[in-house]
Amino acid sequence: MKKNHLILGLVVLIALVALLYWGRSRSPFNFGLLRSQIALADWRKFGVAVLCIYLAYVIRGVRWALLMRHNKKVALFSLVGTQVMGFTAVALIGRVADLVRPYLVAKKTTQPLSSQIAVYIVERLFDAGSMALIFSVAMIWVPTDEILRATAHSGPLAKLAVNHRDQALLFARFGGLALTFFGALFMIAIRWASGAVAAFSERALSPISKNLGQAVGNKIRAFRAGLDTMRSFADFATTAGLSLGMWLIIAYAYYDGCAAFVASPQLAAISAPKTVLLMIASGGASIIQLPVLGWFSQIGLVVVAIVGALGASPEAATACATALLVVTFLSIIPVGLIWAQFEHVSLRKIAVESGHAEDELAEDSSTERDA
Repeated sequence: MKKNHLILGLVVLIALVALLYWGRSRSPFNFGLLRSQIALADWRKFGVAVLCIYLAYVIRGVRWALLMRHNKKVALFSLVGTQVMGFTAVALIGRVADLVRPYLVAKKTTQPLSSQIAVYIVERLFDAGSMALIFSVAMIWVPTDEILRATAHSGPLAKLAVNHRDQALLFARFGGLALTFFGALFMIAIRWASGAVAAFSERALSPISKNLGQAVGNKIRAFRAGLDTMRSFADFATTAGLSLGMWLIIAYAYYDGCAAFVASPQLAAISAPKTVLLMIASGGASIIQLPVLGWFSQIGLVVVAIVGALGASPEAATACATALLVVTFLSIIPVGLIWAQFEHVSLRKIAVESGHAEDELAEDSSTERDA
């Protein structure tokens, strides 16, 4: 899987470099204008945006503490460090370090890793639902052409738009919300019949790959354990409220990060709906995150979205995309490294250990079912 991610990342990077050279031959890139865009930016807005991102990590820590309180009560702010270090590991090492957070929480709270992976799955579902809701509401005010141009980097959506423009637009506007709705239905099914759903998934996928079927079955069982973190409507409402509030704060960070470029009229006057559109484009570009290499591919894809949605110049778009990456993704690295030093944590070592621990967990689960 790591090798596949590396190959895909290299392909994306090569494509972006080729696109850059092609673009320069048609419209030369002005590096002087790029430097002036950065020099004239309002750096106070960058500072506010970074503070918003830091606040989002605090909310993540509080949310995690609340999600696990039925199994073990911990202080509300005691898990903020695990979130900061976990996302620092992802920024430096890539998405292969995604399990660092549940692994660190499990070690810190002496809870089983399986229970924290379950919490991780649930929080990701709430993240997806919150973003889908924000995006669908925001897209009501974004013109059709700008949505399609901003999502042009999405291969399947771009192909669909060629012959079926209305269907592509409908999916772009409400696809996330529809997927979240079906995810909620799936969650209800898991809640009431997890064993049957897991067994069905294993049987259905076994002809393709027995290992894949077992892996999906294990994830479903872990998800069912995670649903025990919410035992009342109050639990659901609290988690949903924190998730929605957190993503609105992150959206404001994106807004300030764009509006800081006062030398670009398109960026300085960016609207809230278009900010959400850029945030979705950035999030989609970060799904396959590789160490260092993924930073450049993410910048390139966000540049495409900024030019398409706002009509900004390539120089302003490049400056803005780079700033958004630093503010929303890389700004946590210094804090995370310092926190790791105080906690005597090696992020690279923890990333490897968390991967091995997940593999062992899957093997143990398979052995128990076969016995």
